[in-house]
Amino acid sequence: TVCHICTGEENWVDSRTIYIGHKEPPSGTEAFIQQRFPDNRIVSSKYTFWNFVPKNMFEQFRRVANFYFLIIFLVQLIIDTPTSPITSGLPLFFVITVTAIKQGYEDWLRHKADNSVNQCPIHVVQHGKVVRKQSRKLRVGDVVFMKENETFPCDLILLSSSRDDGTCFVTTASLDGESSHKTYYAVQDTKAYNTEKEVDSIHATIECEQPQPDLYKFVGRINVYMDNEPVARPLGSENLLLRGATLKNTEYIYAVAIYTGMETKMALNYQSKTQKRSAVEKSMNAYLVVYLCILISKALINTVLKYAWQADPNRDEPWYNDRTEPERQRHIVVRAFTDFLAFMVLFNYIIPVSMYVTVEMQKFLGSYFIMWDDEMFDEEMGERAVVNTSDLNEELGQVEYVFTDKTGTLTENNMEFIECCVDGHVYVPDVICNGQVMPGATTMDMIDTSPGPGAREHEELFFRALCLCHTVQVKEEETVDGIKHGIHQGKSTSFYISSSPDEVALVEGMKRLGFTYLRLKDSHMEILNREDEIERFQLLEVLTFDSVRRRMSVIVRSSTGELYLFCKGADSAIFPRVVSGKVEQIKARVEHNAVEGLRTLCVAYRPLSPEQYQEVCHLLNGAKLALQDRDKRLAEAYDIIEKDLILLGATAVEDRLQEKAADTIESLHKAGMKVWVLTGDKMETAAATCYASKLFRRNTQILELTTKRTEEQSLHDVLFDLSRTVLRQHGGMTRDSFSGLSGDCTDYGLIIDGATLSAVMRPAQEDSNSGNYKEIFLEICRNCSAVLCCRMAPLQKAQIVKLIKASKEHPITLAIGDGANDVSMILEAHVGIGIMGKEGRQAVRNSDYAIPKFKHLKKMLLVHGHYYYIRISELVQYFFYKNVCFIFPQFLYQFFCGFSQQPLYDTAYLTLYNISFTSLPILLYSLIEQHIHMDILRRDPSLYRDIAKNSLLRWPIFIYWTVLGVYDAIVMFFGVYFLFDNTTFTSNGQMFGNWTFGTLVFTVLVFTVTFKLALDTHYWTWINHFVIWGSLIFFVVFSLLWGGIIWPFLNYQRMYYVFMQMLSSGPAWLSIILLITASLLPDVLKKVICRTLWPTTTERIQVGACSLSVVSNPALLEVTLLSSCL
Repeated sequence: TVCHICTGEENWVDSRTIYIGHKEPPSGTEAFIQQRFPDNRIVSSKYTFWNFVPKNMFEQFRRVANFYFLIIFLVQLIIDTPTSPITSGLPLFFVITVTAIKQGYEDWLRHKADNSVNQCPIHVVQHGKVVRKQSRKLRVGDVVFMKENETFPCDLILLSSSRDDGTCFVTTASLDGESSHKTYYAVQDTKAYNTEKEVDSIHATIECEQPQPDLYKFVGRINVYMDNEPVARPLGSENLLLRGATLKNTEYIYAVAIYTGMETKMALNYQSKTQKRSAVEKSMNAYLVVYLCILISKALINTVLKYAWQADPNRDEPWYNDRTEPERQRHIVVRAFTDFLAFMVLFNYIIPVSMYVTVEMQKFLGSYFIMWDDEMFDEEMGERAVVNTSDLNEELGQVEYVFTDKTGTLTENNMEFIECCVDGHVYVPDVICNGQVMPGATTMDMIDTSPGPGAREHEELFFRALCLCHTVQVKEEETVDGIKHGIHQGKSTSFYISSSPDEVALVEGMKRLGFTYLRLKDSHMEILNREDEIERFQLLEVLTFDSVRRRMSVIVRSSTGELYLFCKGADSAIFPRVVSGKVEQIKARVEHNAVEGLRTLCVAYRPLSPEQYQEVCHLLNGAKLALQDRDKRLAEAYDIIEKDLILLGATAVEDRLQEKAADTIESLHKAGMKVWVLTGDKMETAAATCYASKLFRRNTQILELTTKRTEEQSLHDVLFDLSRTVLRQHGGMTRDSFSGLSGDCTDYGLIIDGATLSAVMRPAQEDSNSGNYKEIFLEICRNCSAVLCCRMAPLQKAQIVKLIKASKEHPITLAIGDGANDVSMILEAHVGIGIMGKEGRQAVRNSDYAIPKFKHLKKMLLVHGHYYYIRISELVQYFFYKNVCFIFPQFLYQFFCGFSQQPLYDTAYLTLYNISFTSLPILLYSLIEQHIHMDILRRDPSLYRDIAKNSLLRWPIFIYWTVLGVYDAIVMFFGVYFLFDNTTFTSNGQMFGNWTFGTLVFTVLVFTVTFKLALDTHYWTWINHFVIWGSLIFFVVFSLLWGGIIWPFLNYQRMYYVFMQMLSSGPAWLSIILLITASLLPDVLKKVICRTLWPTTTERIQVGACSLSVVSNPALLEVTLLSSCL
């Protein structure tokens, strides 16, 4: 960093100096210190060709399951173990390879995208000529020439533009999601340079802060050398063009590069979102730990029993198996540890490594069902639902709290001017709805009495204020970015464009009331008044809107030389600054409109004398030239300027409720979810929207926790009053015990505002008796069916979500919003959903899922979420179950082979059991199973409660599946054992051997676990039939081939003719059929008894659906009765 002193400014650090066009400053002005900056290369990829293998391997082996199987594989290589290293090496290799290919492909796509950006051609001014070069070769200090609709290759300071006033219009949709046109300004001293030669002659340096990620903040200054004397001008965010933004409505510009490559604000905002983990994944890991403990205890038991068995010397070293000398000399501890590892290897298949790959494939492929859903396609926008992360699909079925934004999420963000109130007189323009004038509406209806002659002047001043106090642009074309806008001016059509829909609605409203804003030209704003005369006002200063001040102002000079400050903003930001005007009448009208659910703004003005204007200029210039704390100094300056205002009136704009928003909220309530609305709007407006959207009902008792109430009594008292109110009703029980719509208890709704929330969230002081308010606040919220938080800052939205997430129940939260101000809560919630609204795409880009409209949330949660959870919970439990069935007979077998680590199954069966024989049926089940028809799930939201709180992956159900697996394993093993005990012979009198024993157990096993899945399947298609019966046929064909051919690459042929010999025996066939039936019988009986005596809502509906299908098709009676029982 470099320290500078410039035109009376104090020393400042952490800066950079840029020499425009790489020209040295004139000698004697300042030292020329050329700093090193990165080139303009963007790197979003994770790997390179050289580091892909080591880096990817490191990341994959950080997963506990992968690392565990690697250790087992190494143990098999190092010591003499009963099974081949291939049995654990091949599945591990398969899992690692599939994951590496997936991640490598994703990174290749990132490399491809980077290259297309880095090799994009751009135009740079060099030696008075425009030359073409690749974007990656751009350097800090280069002067860039950009044309309309081109995207900026790096962060630039605007030097000049094709427009005479030195402005240019830009859309920043790819950065902050704002699709509206924004105005940027060229440096005052360079805006006249319009050719390559003129631009090349600029001699200047720029001093600015080092790169930082805030898109809306930039502090710097430019020193332009005129006759070797530097002239300093401030640079702010209005001069900075950001990488990724696009030039609009401007023929060309010249700009200088100041931040390049990975130092651009866009690159600094590439934040890797924190990895969200679903409740199912946490359950999987918990189960994995349990099974790891079971595995270790099995190995330990077998090791101890082995040495107890071998205490007899005849058994320790029988005559047919003499030990070698080195084996005899090995210490018993080493021998015991080696045996323990060997048992671990033998039983390690109880940990299902392939489950992780199946789960990943299920999530990845399953996410396409959301994207392909035609019911979630919005024809008006031409948009489908988008899945940004597939890791949380099942979490959509577990949501307990929904946090939603209001504007643009519950409402359309499509503003319509309704009325304005000037000095207590209300004006309503002719009502235009969807481009049609409503019948019976006159040009201008005036409610109340006509204003007197003195009020006429105030009225026109109000209309002029709204025509001047805005940042609206006028475009004389048919479409703006492909969207048609309709404001008709005679024959030609012009369109208003603004970063705020409210501003466009107000300017359009003024047009319908007789005052038309025409254009901004040469710093003069032109208005067409009621007499069709053009009025010109010189625009001197714009005090831009910000969310802290909640107001904006302009300073203008009329053609007669009068100076005015016009200010518009929220009522809470204007009323305290007003010294005169009909405050009471206007305040009453504002409150009336807010209760009606309209968005209100107040308008005030202040005439300025030339002396006052000079003071204002001095204040603003001083603040703008500051390099440190510029924002703070500007805020202070604005505060001083925007005072002693005269109130003119107020406006009301309507933001309509989105289609089916009320129906969606009602369905979420019935599904047991609590819906909170978090908004920046005022309380009355937000409350009216909540009533309209059925968040609050007419019988809901509203509890207020607002600044107004805490001014009357202390926060401590208010909280305890509210707490007593709700707990008296519910007798100390939380509302979670009740149905969200139960009629026997009062419905409570809480309203809290941002200021009170800050007080609640503030940590308790040690010396105060306030205690911790958070717990009381949470207790009140838990007993309310709905909560409205108004006047919320973006960060407070995230704080609320975090507070609920961290509460003792640890509920699953979902946040949904459409604007940049919702990103923080979307990132904080377990599941974040972005709405493709009018506030751009920042929420969509940062979300886990994106939907076109709020109404699509209903199907996403109640149908897709429900299905995903049902499917993945069956997948997880089934995987553990089939692995218990698989490996427990191996454990029992050790008791009959002297604990010699003899494998029960052949190596090929051990390797392919989880990869081939049993993997596809469960994968397909987890993709297409529908236990209830989706129409029923939509019609009856209460079914969502059946799967709430991770109910299908609770410990009792996990234990049931494990016990079922152990039972099936015992039946298979001892069933085959007793069959062999009867010394069954083949037709030629030959006895069965141990490999036939293992193969018979394995055959029963494969058929049992596959039939178990078939019994659990409710939704049958030809694909199910093909995969389930196809996998069994594949097993039989593979076994015939594996045992029917002498394979030259094998060093053993122990399976030769075993399978054929087994199938040639009648008793073997009978035992397979009997053992499969005996294994499945308890599960079938349990289902029949539970469904008959204690049916869940879901099971009742399944039986009802079966009955309906029987009525329509009596031939299905038998099949239906069986399936309804199962």
